[in-house]
Amino acid sequence: MSSKLVTVFLITALGMAFARAQGKRDPVTRSRNEIKAERTELARTQTRPNQSPSTSRDQNPVTQRIVREGIAVEFRIEPRAVKAKDLVEGTEALVRFTITDNNTGQRLSNLHPAAWIDLKRDDSTPDDRRCREKIQSFLQSSFNYRPDIDLNTYFVLALNHEPNISVIDPLSGFGGSKLFTLINLKSPGEDWVMSRGQERLFVVSPSAGDVAVIDTSDWKVLANIGVGLNPTRIALQHDEKYLWVGNDGPEVPGSGVTVIDTASLKVVAYLDTGPGRHEIAFPEDDRYAFVTNKNAGTLSVIDVAKLTKTKELKVGSLPSALAFSPLSEAVYVVNEGDGDIVVVNAQSQEITTRIKTRPGLKTIRFPPAGRFGFAVNSQANLVYILDTSTVSAGRAPDQVSFTRNFAYVRSTGDEFVTMINLLKLGSPGSEPDVTRFPAGEKAPQLSVYPAAGDAVIAAPEEGAVLVANPADKMIYYYMEGMAAPMGSFQNYRRDPKAVLVRDKGLRETSPGVYAANVKLTGHGKFDVAFLLDSPRVVNCFDAEIRENPELARQREVPIQIEPLPAAPNAFAGTNYQLAFKVIDVRTNQPRSDLKDLGVLTFLAPGIWQERSWARQRKDGAYEISFVPPQAGVYYIFFQCPSLGVQFNQLQRLTLVAKDRQETPATPPKRP
Repeated sequence: MSSKLVTVFLITALGMAFARAQGKRDPVTRSRNEIKAERTELARTQTRPNQSPSTSRDQNPVTQRIVREGIAVEFRIEPRAVKAKDLVEGTEALVRFTITDNNTGQRLSNLHPAAWIDLKRDDSTPDDRRCREKIQSFLQSSFNYRPDIDLNTYFVLALNHEPNISVIDPLSGFGGSKLFTLINLKSPGEDWVMSRGQERLFVVSPSAGDVAVIDTSDWKVLANIGVGLNPTRIALQHDEKYLWVGNDGPEVPGSGVTVIDTASLKVVAYLDTGPGRHEIAFPEDDRYAFVTNKNAGTLSVIDVAKLTKTKELKVGSLPSALAFSPLSEAVYVVNEGDGDIVVVNAQSQEITTRIKTRPGLKTIRFPPAGRFGFAVNSQANLVYILDTSTVSAGRAPDQVSFTRNFAYVRSTGDEFVTMINLLKLGSPGSEPDVTRFPAGEKAPQLSVYPAAGDAVIAAPEEGAVLVANPADKMIYYYMEGMAAPMGSFQNYRRDPKAVLVRDKGLRETSPGVYAANVKLTGHGKFDVAFLLDSPRVVNCFDAEIRENPELARQREVPIQIEPLPAAPNAFAGTNYQLAFKVIDVRTNQPRSDLKDLGVLTFLAPGIWQERSWARQRKDGAYEISFVPPQAGVYYIFFQCPSLGVQFNQLQRLTLVAKDRQETPATPPKRP
């Protein structure tokens, strides 16, 4: 990447979370009378938890309102649990800002507020100057001081060829990316889907035969649900009651769909449908599930309420994909073998139309509430736009996705992504407006790790997409109107087979209401810093979060690690031995009786790792040994399952390994 590209992308990355706030670091000046009036209004409208006798969701634990520059901002924070009275650490809360014109009461849409939740340094509410300074510290590119909860961020998720998922913080990379964490799976994932509120991520792993359920607030795996042999595709109903998994097998029984109740995370049904790969779609009312059976050439119709198969239709040769069109209330099935596009009425479950094209159809998609369907032919290098046109695409196109204004067609045979302007489709006498841009340097098919998940998705910013190129081991960020991507995110030697976004920022959920679900971290009194760039509004609201006794008990770790002082230097390619003591925090005496002391060593930022069990020495200490594969910074974590101690509970050790010709490495130390 050129230095110019890095610079441009740095500006873009910093603007992703705060894209709405150009010039927001300018001083905010107000008259004393205005400040006094505002504080009077705030005191009048503020409600504290212990002052409200009602537990109704309409009576929020914290409700505050300010008026400035003719704009009224009402801040509310409430626990998401229906019967919860107070805000408690470790639980989820709903944060809402309602912005209105103070004179007319009209709610103001299409604004871009930013907000942060940060522990107070004292009991006072920051004055205007201190509030501005606090917000500016959050906006500094150094990121030395970060708030406890950032309501402006999002994370980029990469489904890797390894048994893990990369979680990338796009704001911390300065032209590349920062690997925020890795989510470990039992085996490599193939497909995934996120809940509508983005609180949970479901990942299907064919080799393990399970679905991993991930809490996106802390990126922990909540459960692994066994779903049978070779699960490949995964789909979530619109009402999110059931999660459907396709079990791809060569024959029946053993090839069909597994149905999971998302509330209990239990399998409630398994249905044999037919041999081959399965694709799944639902009408908007979720009354039926439509499942293709590729080897049988059939479409199974399943009654969702009864979880029974009601009909099976012969649709053609090798049905490869399907999609539901809300406008026509029909299911469209594309056949790879004969090139037919079969239209099935969703209510009557009867075939109404067959559209003849060429063999090689791979995918079909409809934009949300869109009129046109897009069917991709990977053999003919074409995209069929249903009811109007056919356009040329790159070599071996296989996927199509959408933003508000464009359809994006990914090609596996070259590095180009084809863009089709949705706004110009259907104009009398006009041809489709088609452009292309390079998403990397290599053709995706050069990677040997294909996946069912989308490789091109819309970014949180309007008119931008993220493109995963597994051959480049990169994720590219592209904005509409540019000739090439503005930058890229490293995936640290991993092939990103698919990409998703977990948006943790404020979103306009209804006119003038900007909300976000957050997991409350920490306890005490907090400042809720609010920034609206135009019109200019800056304010620090108040919130109080109670300590969670259960989390307090979990934080009481019974042991600590003490490295022995006489540690040797560490060099790349040479065996390194680390010795340490385990101290009982209650007695302050060494413990030498632990049989399950686990050690995780990884090279920052997570490009190599090794797990081992510590060996007991005769002197009561413990030791491990490993060979650093290259020079760099190594982090060493410890766990002890018999004591209930996990890797993230004990303070890590840091080791710097050098090449032999360099200065000797530093021994391990606490950060």
